[in-house]
Amino acid sequence: MDGAERSAEPWDLFGAPLFDDPKARALSRVGVIDVGSNSVRMVVFDGAARSPAYFYNEKILCGLGAGLSETGVLNPEGRTRALDAIHRFAIIARSMQVSPLVAVATAAVREAVDGDAFVAEVEAVTGLRIQCISGEQEARFSAQGVLLGWPQADGLMCDIGGSSIELAEVTHGHVGACVSARLGPLKLAGLPGGRKARLAEIDATLGAMREEMSGAYKTLFLVGGSWRALARIDMERRAYPLHVLHEYTMRPQDVRATVQYIGLQDLEGLRQRTGTSAARMALVPIAGEVILRLLHHFKPSQVAVSSYGIREGLLYEQMPQSLRERDPLIEACRFTEAKDARQPGFGRTLYHFILPLFPKVTAARKRLIKAACLLHDVGWRAHPDYRADVGFDRAARSNFGGLSHAERVFLGLALLHRYRNKRAYEKYDSLAHLLTPEEAEQAEVLGKAMRFGAMFSALDPTLMATLEWAPKKRQITLGLPAGEGEVLFGEVAQARFASLESSLGATSKVRVARS
Repeated sequence: MDGAERSAEPWDLFGAPLFDDPKARALSRVGVIDVGSNSVRMVVFDGAARSPAYFYNEKILCGLGAGLSETGVLNPEGRTRALDAIHRFAIIARSMQVSPLVAVATAAVREAVDGDAFVAEVEAVTGLRIQCISGEQEARFSAQGVLLGWPQADGLMCDIGGSSIELAEVTHGHVGACVSARLGPLKLAGLPGGRKARLAEIDATLGAMREEMSGAYKTLFLVGGSWRALARIDMERRAYPLHVLHEYTMRPQDVRATVQYIGLQDLEGLRQRTGTSAARMALVPIAGEVILRLLHHFKPSQVAVSSYGIREGLLYEQMPQSLRERDPLIEACRFTEAKDARQPGFGRTLYHFILPLFPKVTAARKRLIKAACLLHDVGWRAHPDYRADVGFDRAARSNFGGLSHAERVFLGLALLHRYRNKRAYEKYDSLAHLLTPEEAEQAEVLGKAMRFGAMFSALDPTLMATLEWAPKKRQITLGLPAGEGEVLFGEVAQARFASLESSLGATSKVRVARS
């Protein structure tokens, strides 16, 4: 292997890592305070790696918008609690030297007659100036949050807050038309006339929004706490084992079944089983009424949950375009390797070493092979007996964006086999149904190839071996340079090569290049 030539090769569509670029490093401590109709939250991001890492994350359910439809003013108790929370957040942000710190307020503050007075009071007490954004801006920021996790998202984003609902088209990585309406659970809960009046209001509002958003949308991307609570309940109903909300997908019939299930349950018991707050659970049945009519009016074929929303959209707003265009998974894995691996940069060499074993894989699968190689050594500080477990858990339950649930399990299984020949692991067993047998076999080959390739990481990569794969003959050939290359192929390396050969169902040949 020509090390100089190899080091010059690009990572296909992924150029040099950007997390050390000054424009990216400026995102390493970005703070956002989101003053919503139901909650007030502060998040401090480390966004330099493209995929948001939550350095700090705290939420208070204040209920600012409770009763707004009847009174026209912010809820007095909620207003006091929100001011106290924002004051606390401002002090914490200063202590962490967060810069910039952006504060935005949404539907409740922009609609209340005392909204401007509240903004002025916050500034007087905390020195923090809140930007009261429009419904269309809120929709755009939330859609940008979706793009942070799905760079090529294509469909309709729906963000439900306490007092409003926002829709935005996302088409191949771009935000299109945006609309907003007063249709949040807090508003609907106070509507006179009960359920019949609520359904009429929901239908009339969504019907008008449908006229403005006239496209065909295969995927409905859900943003907002009430949607996430509904998704948790769907997981509970289905006994779904991977409790990661981001990129959790449901079919329309799943959603309908879950809304029906909610109506048959004791809400307190359901709240406790799903870890949902009492304030949030009180709004979930009304959110269920809204989503059923959303499905009726827009007719998506799948529903996907986004844990990223307005706050992540504000982070996206500050990203240079060069960083926005990067794959969030690959950039985050590169950052992790640089921070945690024993030999940062070796993942790239390992990727090129094992790639001949996967000559016809799709671009999507090649992307996971890249990610696995970058992460192959980041758990080295764990006890050797638990490195396989740590590798699986890190991939399957990490906060990486751009990773479907099936891809999480594939990546986790590959990292499991990076350290262990046997697949037996209780946490994997409960998730095995997310992969086809062929995908599980491919993850095993990937893991064992990394396990073998890591045997050559102690020396200069130019001394590393080469692999050749002949699928029709089912033959794997290991090429070794004479001298030190032969010495590296010791007893442990030979055993790992034999394990890889077994997983491939192949015969093997070792070829030594003599000078």
